Amino acid sequence: MGSSRLPGKVLMEVNGIPLLKRMYDRVIKSVLVDKTIIATTNEQKDDAIVLFCKNQGIEHYRGSENDVLDRYYQAAKIFNPEIVVRMTADCPLADPEIIDKTIRLFINRKVDYAANTVPPEVKKFPDGSDVEVFSFLALEKAWKEATDIKDREHVTFYFWKKNNGFSTAMLNNTYDWGKYRITIDYPEDFEVISFIINELEKNRSNGSMKEIIEILDLNPRVYNKNSMYTFGMNW
Repeated sequence: MGSSRLPGKVLMEVNGIPLLKRMYDRVIKSVLVDKTIIATTNEQKDDAIVLFCKNQGIEHYRGSENDVLDRYYQAAKIFNPEIVVRMTADCPLADPEIIDKTIRLFINRKVDYAANTVPPEVKKFPDGSDVEVFSFLALEKAWKEATDIKDREHVTFYFWKKNNGFSTAMLNNTYDWGKYRITIDYPEDFEVISFIINELEKNRSNGSMKEIIEILDLNPRVYNKNSMYTFGMNW
């Protein structure tokens, strides 16, 4: 809730439904995800997220605001998973099909870490469709070894930005959607997200990533007006 650029963004509403609820409802459509947990902070400002989780019957964990690696590790340790799937709450249009494809890539390649938008220089998926998959053992290793503040804050930097002995794989895509941005970080992003959601609801569609890109391509004025200047990874 404490975003400096768009405070309260994860609970902003489109047609009366908070973005976090919309994201959660999309994520749980994944075939391969067994349990979904919202990992928020111990800060008072995030009491609103905890209240949201309690009202929705969603499992949650509270941990460090800045040491997000520790928050992830401590949350995961409670449930003792073999595989951890990471998504950030500023990606409300997460595609369950992409989630499952990334998990399958992780399993089939037998790697420590798999993602669809990392490394960012060669990604073919939009910002805002980000999925990261890693073993709990790899998470524990990173938690024990990582000392750099950025590695602790960004959770997965330690997996792929340095030669730390992790095997990695990147999900490829038939289409090159790397230039698109459907994350929410600025007020202009919220306008784009709202427009997409309204179009999907008008078409009574769940909204695959391909459908979302088609909406953007059919409405370049809306997209370019609000998002062109903000291309780039949201680190």
